[in-house]
Amino acid sequence: MMRFTRKLMFAVEAVLDIAYNASDLPVQSKEIAARQGVPRRYLEQVLQHLVRADILRGVRGPRGGYRLARERRRVALGEIVRIIAETEIADGDEPDEGSDLGRRILMPIWTELEEEAIRRLDEITVEDLCRQAREQGVEARGRMKPDFII
Repeated sequence: MMRFTRKLMFAVEAVLDIAYNASDLPVQSKEIAARQGVPRRYLEQVLQHLVRADILRGVRGPRGGYRLARERRRVALGEIVRIIAETEIADGDEPDEGSDLGRRILMPIWTELEEEAIRRLDEITVEDLCRQAREQGVEARGRMKPDFII
């Protein structure tokens, strides 16, 4: 079941931060944590889930950090939501089934709304969010290299 948790918001914002602040060097988790106001240890766990899911690529070394594993236009928000939802289920964060009324009446409604939300999120890419940030004048922290999309 999809929930809009802090973990989900950290994950989406971290991917957007990495994409938007891309430069020749990877974006370091300490920079992301500082910009988001998130504990670095917690953020690292979220980033590692995204690396295992092939959304991000980790770069080791003193100048290491994170990059997108593929083009911004090929990463949809729905994909990030599903990945984080799976980790929350694996961590035991899934809510109890509840009563018969909840299971038979409310859950089908929630499931339908959830499926519609995921469909809408699948239509929004990280590139779309970067474009919105540029249009709204959000300052990029990295030295943006040209993004040649063919």
